[in-house]
Amino acid sequence: MEKLLKMKRYLLLSCFCITLFSCDKNDDVTEEKSTELSITATAQATESLSSLVAALIQADAGLVEALDDKNATYTVFAPTNDAFTTLLGNLDDFNSLEDFDTEEEKALLAQILKYHVITDIAAKSTDLNDGQMITTLQEEDVTIALESSSVNIIDKTETKATVTAADIIATNGVVHLVDKVLLPQTVIDAINSPGNLVSILIETEPLSILKDAVIKADLVETLSSEGPFTVFAPTNDAFAALLDVLGDDYNSLDDFDTEEEINLLKNILLFHVIPNATVKAGDLTAGEVGTAFTNNSVSIIDNQGTFVIVDASEANTNITGTDIIASNGVAHTIDKVLLPQVAIDFVTNLNLKTIVELAVETNDLSVLVSTLQQADAGLVETLSGDGPFTVFAPTNDAFIALLESLGDEYNAVSDFDTDEEKALLVKILTYHVIGNTTALSTDLSNHQEITTLQSENITINLTGGVYINDATDTPAQVTAADVIASNGVVHIIDKVLLPQEVLDILNPNIVATAQSVSDLSLLVEALIQADAGLVDTLSGEGPFTVFAPTNAAFTSLLDLLGNDYNSLEDFDTPEEKTILTKILTYHVISGASVKSTDLTDHQEIIPLQGESIFALVGNSIGLRDKTSTDANVTTADVMTSNGIVHIIDKVLLPQEVLDALGH
Repeated sequence: MEKLLKMKRYLLLSCFCITLFSCDKNDDVTEEKSTELSITATAQATESLSSLVAALIQADAGLVEALDDKNATYTVFAPTNDAFTTLLGNLDDFNSLEDFDTEEEKALLAQILKYHVITDIAAKSTDLNDGQMITTLQEEDVTIALESSSVNIIDKTETKATVTAADIIATNGVVHLVDKVLLPQTVIDAINSPGNLVSILIETEPLSILKDAVIKADLVETLSSEGPFTVFAPTNDAFAALLDVLGDDYNSLDDFDTEEEINLLKNILLFHVIPNATVKAGDLTAGEVGTAFTNNSVSIIDNQGTFVIVDASEANTNITGTDIIASNGVAHTIDKVLLPQVAIDFVTNLNLKTIVELAVETNDLSVLVSTLQQADAGLVETLSGDGPFTVFAPTNDAFIALLESLGDEYNAVSDFDTDEEKALLVKILTYHVIGNTTALSTDLSNHQEITTLQSENITINLTGGVYINDATDTPAQVTAADVIASNGVVHIIDKVLLPQEVLDILNPNIVATAQSVSDLSLLVEALIQADAGLVDTLSGEGPFTVFAPTNAAFTSLLDLLGNDYNSLEDFDTPEEKTILTKILTYHVISGASVKSTDLTDHQEIIPLQGESIFALVGNSIGLRDKTSTDANVTTADVMTSNGIVHIIDKVLLPQEVLDALGH
């Protein structure tokens, strides 16, 4: 905080009271003192000049070195310790010379010290004349006043300093001890000039909250700078009224503790500042006035002969005190905190409900609320947080339609009760949430792709309305848009959105289905061992029909092949992997999902491998390959997302493989 370099009131109204001492009185030194010391060394050796030495050092202006220069000549009027004590006692906020610690204050101290130095002359007391004016190193004059019993020095305060010990000879000049610190006009002007705007805030008790706000918003340096500024200064009562409007969460400035809140406070304060102008009360005119908050203005209005200020709230603010002059501008007190539009929006948002609170209060979103709770993944807390979020909120009917599509095992969201099912709910719900944005319907564009919290994209379709495309073939329609919440926006939709990840879990492809059936683990192992891209192929769009041999079927095949094939891993050469690939592709029909009811007796089927298989349809369904043993379908019509699987009890073998194996 900047110290106020200001004389106490009594110093401005009266002269210093100085007791006159005879020049014959010696103060620790006499003319007989050794002249082997420079002026600096003489001061350092004189106990009553220790404050002067400290001041020379504190000023950090090269004066210690200058007064030690043997090639220079000076006359120095040296204030005693008591003289410095008197000066400090008459300055606010300066208890010691160390308090001159800013660059500006050190420069002021240097001005004072230079005012005690005459250059290029060693003037003894006998060389001085009554009324003589002498120019100092500081460039202002001092005046000599001789009385019968004393030699006096008169500075710009017109209060004389008395020489208490004269003619102390040094190697580079002469020193006269004086009982008062001499002050030039430059320093007096600095002392008596008004403080800057921050200083005024510090001194004015009814503006103490504004002062605290300026500190909290890190605007001290700004309002202490050159300016000029015109400040409309809200009183403490004005700030108290603002805090009442903000509610229980804002009882003092301490409650502005987030980065967003502190930035808001800063913008509010800048809204009270007219930059680059000193507008006194007599200069006020009606009209718009730009403020230091960029692109934000206040209105000055003539209200029956009295000027009032109107902010974004459109309420009148009265000017209660005018023309408080500062060194860098002027302040006028006002009875209300001026609010820019961003502050109005902030106050409005305080009264808005969170996304979760909105959902709880909306009857048609009650199933969504239940689903958020059932997922048990902290989503209620997340969507009650700061956000911002954009949420596409499915209605109750949308969730009912989803449950019906999932079959009899899911009659309510409470049926998602295992860890795996709850994780599935989380994936569905987070696919409806966009993080870190408040996307209004007017912010959406046709064919826009947006990444959700679940990590997959949704696509916007604005043809004939606002539609959201998910990973299914059916879009969701926005039935109510732009429901504003304190932490984002909600768009109500008529369908539960499903990402591909969830579709794969709810309706897995052929490979995922095989992986989920323990009795098909050797088939999965064979697909991997063949190393021919069959896993990727059967995970693709399809459609495919797969006749899937059981583990027992593969075990029987290995037994048939003899001791060289104890496991599928024994198909380890390129030639053997090729044979395994031909076996597997002999079980796959590409381009069709052939249900068991689509098969007819002795129907020829051409698989990917190219040789024929024949269906045998009777009381059961069988398949005839190139061996003499038919395969039986043990489980038919296992539906997948990319085709159909029929589980069989034998590995089918084409003639090409039989020839290669020597059978």
